[in-house]
Amino acid sequence: MPKRGNAPMQGELLQGTLDLLVLKTLAIGTAHGHTIAHAIAHRSEEVLQVEHGSLYPALHRLEDRGWISSFWGTSENNRRARYYRLTPKGRAQLAEQTTRWDEIVRAVNRILRPAIE
Repeated sequence: MPKRGNAPMQGELLQGTLDLLVLKTLAIGTAHGHTIAHAIAHRSEEVLQVEHGSLYPALHRLEDRGWISSFWGTSENNRRARYYRLTPKGRAQLAEQTTRWDEIVRAVNRILRPAIE
């Protein structure tokens, strides 16, 4: 998923991070899988590349938990596509996971960049 130099890196995000990224992407608006993957890559300046083999199981897991819902529609190229949207339960989960992520980032930064005493 993350990218080193010019080569994409696969599968190096912390477990659960993909769920958070998908929820955040869907908080912006309804999207189908390809659009979600593209949005994550674009917003991360191509550092994060989400493979379909990771994305679709995550979408199914999030839907099973009631955090997202789906419906069939027509994509921008007139193909049938499954669209996903954030549910109220998913919006609450996004807020909770974002708070937790911020705590983790602060903790890791305290280790990587300790204060000079």
